[in-house]
Amino acid sequence: MIFHGIEHYIHVPWVIQAALIAGVLLLFGGVLVRRRVATSDGGVMPDEGITVRNVLEVLVEWLSGMAREHMGPKWRKYFPVVGTMFFFILISNLMGLIPGLAGSTSDVNTTAAWAIIAWVLYTAIGISEHKQKYLVKFLGPSFFEREIFGRHVHFRLLAPLFFLLEIPLDVARILTLAVRLLANMFADHTVVAVWISLVPVVVPAVFMGLGLVVAFLQAFVFALLTMIYIRLALEDPH
Repeated sequence: MIFHGIEHYIHVPWVIQAALIAGVLLLFGGVLVRRRVATSDGGVMPDEGITVRNVLEVLVEWLSGMAREHMGPKWRKYFPVVGTMFFFILISNLMGLIPGLAGSTSDVNTTAAWAIIAWVLYTAIGISEHKQKYLVKFLGPSFFEREIFGRHVHFRLLAPLFFLLEIPLDVARILTLAVRLLANMFADHTVVAVWISLVPVVVPAVFMGLGLVVAFLQAFVFALLTMIYIRLALEDPH
């Protein structure tokens, strides 16, 4: 693998190299589209044929529609972060299908990092929107309420039990996000690499085609789950 060879000379782990390449490609695509949109016609007319700009615009339009549906009225505020997650993971997944290269999503450090970012993001959103009321979601159902000194007080008799259960379950989302992405992409990239080494032509093309589908689906699932978690964090705790 190219990155492993370079690692011996520059002493930078291959996963960091792969992540940097994915970041540069993502940045390059954004600059390319921005420059095209900034032309004299305002970028109103699409390019002819299949271009980077057209592909990215289709993906962004589709992703924004999904964000609007799953994140609610405030989707625009958080869409840039989720969109960045999607495209970085997609690019990394696709890099792993290129012989000689490797995608950073085949390494647990990358998938765990993005999972932690997603968890910190929706937790920060929940605390920012609801302050201390955000903790109510971890306290279980309210059995009844009473008005005490002019305030409605909910009595959550099982709050200690639910708190001990809900906190680990919430943090466990980091594990599920990271492991799902890692397991699928590592397996996908390994299968493609094995078939390329055994049968250099024809057969690997079939698995690379399937790999394209898996690469897209895993980026989609990660982004979708993050959107759902954000929507749950935005909902009023009760």
